[in-house]
Amino acid sequence: MKRLLEKEFWQIPEFLRNKHLRIIAVFLLILSLVCATLVFIVNAWLGIIVFLLILLTIGLSFITLKQVMQDTTHYISDLSYKIKRSEQEALLKMPIGILMLNDLAEVVWVNPTMQKLFGQEEILGKKLTEADEELAKVINDNMSNKDSVEIKWQDKKFNMLVQNDINVVYLLDITHYAEIQKQYDDSRLVIGQIFIDNYDEVTQSMNDTNISNLSNYITNELSSWASQMGMFLKMIDEDHYFVLAYTKSLTQMEKEKFKLLDRIRERTSKQNFPVTLSIGLAYGGTDLAKLSRLSQSNLDLALGRGGDQVVVRGVDDSQARFYGGKTNPMEKRTRVRARMISQALQELMSQSDDIFVMGHARPDMDSIGACLGIRRIAKMNGKQCWLVLDTDNLHSDIQRLLDEIDNYPDIKESIISPEEALQKATKKSLLLMLDLSKPSISMSPELYDQLKNRVIIIDHHRRGEEFPENPMLVYIEPYASSTCELITEMFEYQSRYSDDPINKLEATAMLTGIVIDTKSFSLRTGTRTFDAASYLRSVGADSQMSQHFMKENVQSFLQRNHLIDRVEFVGNGNAVVVGENDRAYDPVTAAQAADSLLTVSGVQASYVVTHRSEDIIGISARSNGETNVQIIMEKMGGGGHLSNAATQIEDRDILDVRKQLLDLIAQTEENNTEETD
Repeated sequence: MKRLLEKEFWQIPEFLRNKHLRIIAVFLLILSLVCATLVFIVNAWLGIIVFLLILLTIGLSFITLKQVMQDTTHYISDLSYKIKRSEQEALLKMPIGILMLNDLAEVVWVNPTMQKLFGQEEILGKKLTEADEELAKVINDNMSNKDSVEIKWQDKKFNMLVQNDINVVYLLDITHYAEIQKQYDDSRLVIGQIFIDNYDEVTQSMNDTNISNLSNYITNELSSWASQMGMFLKMIDEDHYFVLAYTKSLTQMEKEKFKLLDRIRERTSKQNFPVTLSIGLAYGGTDLAKLSRLSQSNLDLALGRGGDQVVVRGVDDSQARFYGGKTNPMEKRTRVRARMISQALQELMSQSDDIFVMGHARPDMDSIGACLGIRRIAKMNGKQCWLVLDTDNLHSDIQRLLDEIDNYPDIKESIISPEEALQKATKKSLLLMLDLSKPSISMSPELYDQLKNRVIIIDHHRRGEEFPENPMLVYIEPYASSTCELITEMFEYQSRYSDDPINKLEATAMLTGIVIDTKSFSLRTGTRTFDAASYLRSVGADSQMSQHFMKENVQSFLQRNHLIDRVEFVGNGNAVVVGENDRAYDPVTAAQAADSLLTVSGVQASYVVTHRSEDIIGISARSNGETNVQIIMEKMGGGGHLSNAATQIEDRDILDVRKQLLDLIAQTEENNTEETD
């Protein structure tokens, strides 16, 4: 009775405090009363019995639900206690170091795991910089990181998470897993190929004894190097070797920057038989066939860039890494390849309908002259050849050539715009890209995309990473002075009784291309360069017309001298010119300024940085062969030769480009100094 009088007894049960349960309970109660009333109307005694059963059911449900609620509350309370106890135990015993700081960067609490990392030192109440300056710096550097980061501290590696809002730092020791990861990374397979660039040329004039001695020396050097680096080396041919290694060995080789190349070249040079090596190395992935193809591709890239260098690239790498490439490629003494390329070109032309030929955007005389030469070879083989040319923004020498072409209707009618070429091209058309191997800088990248499965590359520049995927024929000879030289050699293997022989204008244009690219036969000139020039003169090339094409207008002359007047000398023999930020210069004018600076005493390399247009900055780089300007330009997105390279940069301030160039020059000089030491 006393229980009935208590206030708590008459309170709404806790399970009925829920709005939704209360609605359901009221609905069921009303439904029960309605049912009982209807039964009572039918039969009074039956209604009384049903009413009593309803009351009994309500009572039992009330007691049962109340007991369930009490059990649930007890369970939740017990679970909450266990969770809180587990949290406390976890903070104290789990293998994650926890460090709590206050707003003054003082240590207010650490768990036992973190304390072990500090040893016996008492750190509570101390500033973190006093407890451990190295850790304080690492935490401060990563204070704004919301994600965990990997750090190195006390010769161990940790996964660190900083909760900046509550000043808590979590450290998980991952040293063991990092070592396992390093072992895995170090043991990944590397496949490589080594090729002796000029073995045939060097051994051509040697007797058997000297050839055997040279082969033994190279094999012994390579075997010793392979043994030192922990690699497997197998000789495939007299000038070709196969290499198997682990990435640990590759890391060591890259650290030493493949000094083997310099050692073999220097020692064989002392014997008057200079030998250079090209190496292609590939790593990453588990597909051995793919690795093998990539290593061959890397070797081809090294050879295409002139040899005497190493190309390293992984399966997942977007860019290759280059080592070596410090010497100019040696001129080949045999014309066998020129003859084979000429025959292969004739065969491909015979299998095509229309032929399209184009050079790079903003063409120079070498590019246009080579295109005219290929057009003539196509005519000599009875094929229609279209010269793709955008006639806007041409330099003065090309404009003079086009004015002269007006006197040759047959040639003029074969010059079409990129838009016309896109309309004329068919599935059986053939595209020749001359004086370039990068589709992105071609006269019409859209035409390349349309004919990319039927492309021929003929170039004298060192091959870069951007390259057509599946060209039908590739003829890249970095030793050559110009593309016109390569094309001229092909004429000697055409029919001498052709009804369409090379004419005066075409021969003059090609000779002019050679003269300009060799700076009047003073740079990159070999015996075959003079042979090509002699052939062009014999078929009608006019030196006076050539001089007319090369004449410089007054404005260009003044601009070139103005640029030279802005020169600054930096480092060891580097001349750098930076044009105004609000003035654009013709790229040919900039290139001529760079060439002129090389004639100054003490200048080993020259760089001219100018605006080509409002949004594009160009750099023309030249060297006397002591500095590899190609590597510097490649790091800035361009390419070229060891002694002649360039790049174009979009949407950058010219002072930022200047700073980047000076940093790269300083870095290159520092690397050269380290290698010398």
